[in-house]
Amino acid sequence: MIMKLVSFNVAGFRACLNKGFEDFFYDVNADIMCLQEIKVLESQISFKPNNYFTYINSAEKKGYSGTLIYSKIKPIACFYGMGKKEHDSEGRLITLEFKDFYLVNVYVPNVKRTLERLPYRMTWEKDFKKYIKNLMKKKEVIICGDFNVAHAEIDIKNAKQNIGNAGFTYEEREKFTELLNIGLIDTYRYFNQNQEGAYTWWSYMKDVRKRNIGWRIDYFLVSKNLINRVKKVHIYKDVLGSDHCPIGLEF
Repeated sequence: MIMKLVSFNVAGFRACLNKGFEDFFYDVNADIMCLQEIKVLESQISFKPNNYFTYINSAEKKGYSGTLIYSKIKPIACFYGMGKKEHDSEGRLITLEFKDFYLVNVYVPNVKRTLERLPYRMTWEKDFKKYIKNLMKKKEVIICGDFNVAHAEIDIKNAKQNIGNAGFTYEEREKFTELLNIGLIDTYRYFNQNQEGAYTWWSYMKDVRKRNIGWRIDYFLVSKNLINRVKKVHIYKDVLGSDHCPIGLEF
């Protein structure tokens, strides 16, 4: 059986629903759809597709952050956050447990343009890595979402000009490397080692997306033992509705 997973930072779910999200949802027909930056409470969501279980982790702050999962398959269990009070108020993490693996939907904190949140981000990354390592002691892991970092120079259009900028600091990139080093694989780069111009986020500035001046900051990571079960990876670059585009994994 092939399972199709899709991840999408919708940059405000209600706004994205008004820009064609529903058409994409039914066209792609994913078994599991993971959303980030939903900026909405459960009571404010009008989209309730049939035959899907819904799991939502909203931020305490209204109109901010948040994650959501629609799943055709009922998980064994669902966990919100990573069990740390200092991190879990922003709704950045949902973990579903299935028979053979954990699925983690994550929206990693942005350091902000001024880098004012970089110290917090470093703490968050350390605790997130510890959380994932604990999951990996029990089962294989699939992690998807917006990691708010372009890992390597190939993952960003103008690498040299962006070194040190939010999302491309040495510190953020090193934390991503450390996460991979616990036994995870960046699935897109595994199958497309030298592919340039593969981006998932573009600034809203005029014509930037049309000219493909972008960053790859959305990922599917899998435990090394799962990589042989991955059949396809996708970047749905033509799907609009957000400053990100969706990404997909079939396994």
